[in-house]
Amino acid sequence: MIFRRRDKRPWWRVVTQSVWPRGGWGRAFTYVKHRLHRLPDPPERIARGIFAGVFTTFTPFYGLHFVVAGTLAYIFRGNIPAALLGTFFGNPLTYVPIGVVSLQTGHAILGRRTPGEEEISRSLGGKFLDAGDDLKNNVLAIFTDRKADWHGLGIFYDEVFLPYLVGGIIPGVVAGLACYYLSLPVIAAYQKRRRGALAAKWEMIKQNRLAREKQERDADDEGKPD
Repeated sequence: MIFRRRDKRPWWRVVTQSVWPRGGWGRAFTYVKHRLHRLPDPPERIARGIFAGVFTTFTPFYGLHFVVAGTLAYIFRGNIPAALLGTFFGNPLTYVPIGVVSLQTGHAILGRRTPGEEEISRSLGGKFLDAGDDLKNNVLAIFTDRKADWHGLGIFYDEVFLPYLVGGIIPGVVAGLACYYLSLPVIAAYQKRRRGALAAKWEMIKQNRLAREKQERDADDEGKPD
């Protein structure tokens, strides 16, 4: 399996490495690149999977990006593992600019006042936390005497989720298509070079086997009496 680990990491290491991977993000991106190159599928299917994964990072479905990317890859007949790897386009280094672009685009499309970058960066996390608190309290209200309050969720949907969902479509398609057309020739060239290297390796093995068989026949002929 592509994503299975031999050693199970403790939860604190999973959280830490999700923010800063071991070896840094440069090494993580290199790992993802090599995994994409080695996927056993035609370049077009892998590139469609990458498109699905990159596009998904511009959606507000945090925590469900793997599910969304895999579903889109299935719909577009793309490579699902490539879609999952493509979601690494969204990471702690890119989530803020992705959120800013998506929200500004969404507010502009919906005809609302377009908030500035500092305003979005300052309020985005707070609105996510407020919505999470409301959701938790409302679930607890089902089983306790707490009063359900949808105010934070309402603000989150109106000011964050809906503009993010609408505004992420255009930059998501642009970024996805850019990654699709950039990755397609690279993956095709890599696979062609790898097939050539494998063919050369098998030819060398074949030649070595034939040489050994010839040596064995010559040795047998020398050992036979005249």
